Amino acid sequence: MVSMMSLPNMPSSRPPVLKERYHKPQTWNIKNNQRIEQKEGLTHEKTKFVKAVRPVETWRAGSLPDSATREAFKKSGGEAGVEQCELPAWDAFDRHVLRFHGYFKEAVVESNLENYRVRNVIIYYYLEDDTCHIIEPRQDNSGIPQGQLIRRHRFPAPSGGYLKPEDLRVGSDLQIYGRCIHITDCDAFTRAYYEQAGLEQAPVEQSDSDPFNQTREAMKVNCATAPRTYEKIYREVMLGGGHINADMQQFLENDRKVLRFFAIMDDLQTPQFERRPFVILFFLADDKVEIREMYPLNCGRDNFPIFFRKNKMPLGRYSVDGPQSQPRKKSEFVDGRDFYVGQEITLLTNYRFYIYDADEFTRQYFKEELGTELADRIEVQLPERAVPRAQTPPYTGYGSWDDSMSSVTHLIPKAPHKDFNKLFQHDGKILRFKARFNNPKPEDAERIFVFSFFLQDDCLSIHEPPQRNLGIVTGRFLEKAVHMNQLTGQLFKPEDLVPGNIVKVYNHEFEMLDMDEYTRKLFDDPSAHYKAYEIQAVLEKLRESMRQQFPLVRDIFRRFDMDHDGVITVGEFRKALEKFGFANMPQEFVVQLLKHFDVRGDGQVSYNEFCDKMLDEDFPVGMLKTKPPVDPSYEDGYADRAHYKVVERQETGAVRKACRILGDIVAKRENMMMRILKEFRHLTHEETVNIQQIHQALFQTGNLMEEEDIERAVVHIMPQVDLNAIPYVELFKNVRTSFHDFSSNR
Repeated sequence: MVSMMSLPNMPSSRPPVLKERYHKPQTWNIKNNQRIEQKEGLTHEKTKFVKAVRPVETWRAGSLPDSATREAFKKSGGEAGVEQCELPAWDAFDRHVLRFHGYFKEAVVESNLENYRVRNVIIYYYLEDDTCHIIEPRQDNSGIPQGQLIRRHRFPAPSGGYLKPEDLRVGSDLQIYGRCIHITDCDAFTRAYYEQAGLEQAPVEQSDSDPFNQTREAMKVNCATAPRTYEKIYREVMLGGGHINADMQQFLENDRKVLRFFAIMDDLQTPQFERRPFVILFFLADDKVEIREMYPLNCGRDNFPIFFRKNKMPLGRYSVDGPQSQPRKKSEFVDGRDFYVGQEITLLTNYRFYIYDADEFTRQYFKEELGTELADRIEVQLPERAVPRAQTPPYTGYGSWDDSMSSVTHLIPKAPHKDFNKLFQHDGKILRFKARFNNPKPEDAERIFVFSFFLQDDCLSIHEPPQRNLGIVTGRFLEKAVHMNQLTGQLFKPEDLVPGNIVKVYNHEFEMLDMDEYTRKLFDDPSAHYKAYEIQAVLEKLRESMRQQFPLVRDIFRRFDMDHDGVITVGEFRKALEKFGFANMPQEFVVQLLKHFDVRGDGQVSYNEFCDKMLDEDFPVGMLKTKPPVDPSYEDGYADRAHYKVVERQETGAVRKACRILGDIVAKRENMMMRILKEFRHLTHEETVNIQQIHQALFQTGNLMEEEDIERAVVHIMPQVDLNAIPYVELFKNVRTSFHDFSSNR
């Protein structure tokens, strides 16, 4: 193949000049505010290059010509079968470290127990930049500052220059800064590196030991020829020796051994009976006793738990001995070995304690040392005392009832909250009753009153209708407010106003006579709707209200579609009617309006169907057509379809939510999928699992998910799978693959 460089230069034509490097050299630089000349060999050395195995070529040029850099790469042997290439050492030997073990001897002149000390070290040689550093492993209680012995840098070689890997050999000595370090071993990576280079290392050598370490090891191995036993003590006493300090012997054998008993004391000196818990501690080292009180929460006592400070406690009456008093015998003091569960003892003259439990060490000590077993724990806890609740004070009649109750239930009164559900449900429902005075005066015998009870806020008002020749100014008798029935002491309820009852308000007694027809029907069926609606007028008013509030049909539909799933269900349609002032409409009216918008009759309204009913034709051929009226007929089948669509949408949302949660667990958490698969391998040796095992694996990895949601996600992702034999590897692969297919709303 003829090279372009061998052709003569033609006018207006030059062959391409191939370069291996296109960098701009930089000679001058500024360091420490001084201009210096950067030159290889003067301020820095040439970058170290090593030979490495050339990676497999994966270049695909196709029909396009090679670029200049590609031709330079080919020229350097990139595609000529060259197996090796040159790489900088910082890239080829990144994190490649040679490690050697060794020791050096340090002279000791300040002690007569040793002449020298052996100090073990580890030598690290970094192949990327030929630097080394030496550390000394830390030894407990050595008293020597250990750790980094020589910091990382390039070590000078004994023959000049710098230390190289060839200078470090097992069995040789390394002379560095006045220390002679004998190399005894190296790790497996270091040996493999030298074998690959053709320089095998010598076998492992034993490290030397100093006299001090030999003495310490001998102390660990050697023990007393004959242990001290009670027979040996007896022989020594018979021969006139072996005088033992009994107290010291008891302390050495029982130090930090404490018997712990749990007890109670019934305190009858307080105004109310109280059962106080205590802990009795008996120290086996010196036979002393300490009693601590265990204060329960909010007991009202000062936090001083020491009931009796650690000391020897005499039996019977407690008294303070003087200087001339005879010392007490050991049998006259309290001994914790005599205690047992279920015992009632009297300590400190007149304090009666009942022991009901002991800790585990105490039970084991009694069983092994004394040969007796303590009884099980005895339940002594008193039943929870019922705190009587203060009686609600009677309503005075001033202000509203809610304001008065807020002052009773709160230290700082708060504004009462309104029951908005009750307001919407009973809006416009008024119960009317006819009444007269009970035991009236002669001039009030003919007076008639109308009680109006408002179900939305439980308010009551009394009105006196006008009558001919009554001689009394009629009209409003009692303002609308929440009032109290003085005969029952409670707020007025609809049941109090039933004909035949007697009520009393503001010291006026009334006898209920009758009720109107609407009230009687409402008492018979509280859930019935007796308010008449003109369905066509409701539709026109709804259409006009929506146009006034939202100029675009798109905004109206978005306001109706609360879950943003692209369709309007019967529940969303009812809430939209409530927002536009049509609350408490019968379900039949709502279904009829929904059916008017639903052209396809599938139980839900799409965006196109909504636009067809709300907007007029864009390009009419003739006169504008009037919108068809609402069909007044009611179909049970359509109502069932509308209800089914609501349930279907709820289940669809639950399935999408379950798939999204499972996808977040697998896709958004690093290595979570491998942890879950590893947990499955711990649960079963088979390749299939069931729903309960998936729930357990997710729980063990810190992911809480209900079994119903797991079943929804599995059935949606793998429709034909058997729920008792789910291939978990394939399942979670599909979960990761379909993660982006499940949006929040669709």
